[in-house]
Amino acid sequence: MTDSAPHPPPGRAALDALGLPGTDADPPSSPLAFPDGGAWRLEIPSVEGPDALQAVLSAAGEWEVPVHRVSQGSGVTMLTDGEITEMVRTCAEAGIELCLFARPGANWDIGAARDSAAGSSSSRSRGAAQLAAGVAEAERAASLGVRSLLVADEGLLWVLHSMRARGDLPADLQLKVSVMAGPVNPAALAVQERLGADTVNVPSDLTLHQLAELRAAGAVTLDFYVEAPDNIGGFVRHHEIAGIIRAAAPVYVKFGLRNAPDVYPAGEQLSAVVAASCRERVRRARLGLDALARTPDPPRMSSPGRREQPGCARFAPSGFAGRGPGPA
Repeated sequence: MTDSAPHPPPGRAALDALGLPGTDADPPSSPLAFPDGGAWRLEIPSVEGPDALQAVLSAAGEWEVPVHRVSQGSGVTMLTDGEITEMVRTCAEAGIELCLFARPGANWDIGAARDSAAGSSSSRSRGAAQLAAGVAEAERAASLGVRSLLVADEGLLWVLHSMRARGDLPADLQLKVSVMAGPVNPAALAVQERLGADTVNVPSDLTLHQLAELRAAGAVTLDFYVEAPDNIGGFVRHHEIAGIIRAAAPVYVKFGLRNAPDVYPAGEQLSAVVAASCRERVRRARLGLDALARTPDPPRMSSPGRREQPGCARFAPSGFAGRGPGPA
């Protein structure tokens, strides 16, 4: 459970002493936490393969950054079985959760809607073929030991959750909703939780009050880019990290990287950029942790190596009965 009493952020007392107006009233603090009582965990995104993972581990040791989860964006298809197995083994030895993206999505497809300002389908599964491909990626990753998958489509989320409930996928598989399908209102978050999400990456342009509104809608863990890549806004909110945690707990604080190229899908041609960006994300995390440490009574971190999530509300599982064309 997080602290219920508001804590003025650094610098507020000086403004008050000078008679300058402060900010609006603080949003309510979340009463929820991870099962071990921690309010937050730390995630490094865009860790695209074994070499990138080693770069993260090296930098984490150098900067003394506790990493709970690493996530990848290029997709399961862009990794060989050997690479996935190596990443699974390395993360297990380091006590870090590995999350791989179940792709493909519309933004890699031939449809024109991906470039439409008013109707973009973003990374959602386009048609039954992409939906099936996402299922196949999930099955392959799970068979190689992956127990956390990133999805950007509500339909794929529901299918994978249904498979998990049926026993067709491991019961301990966690499903994480990508920021590219992130909800921006309480009802949308509640729907994604009930469709099977274990963690949900909400957009980084939400105010602290809006984060508190989403938190009040359900128990599902939130993910939040404290620093967001340019293609999802380029926001840098290190100074608000304590407020973000208090409003959204339990939450994974994520450190993306502004002014860095989009590397999806990654490969050897981008290996130096990927590794350098991974190291800088860890350094940015150090900056965020330092800012958090300067906050009065900073929220408690969840223990390293923990991955269990709070219990979530779910829609009742059901089959799908397709409608045919009817009698001739």
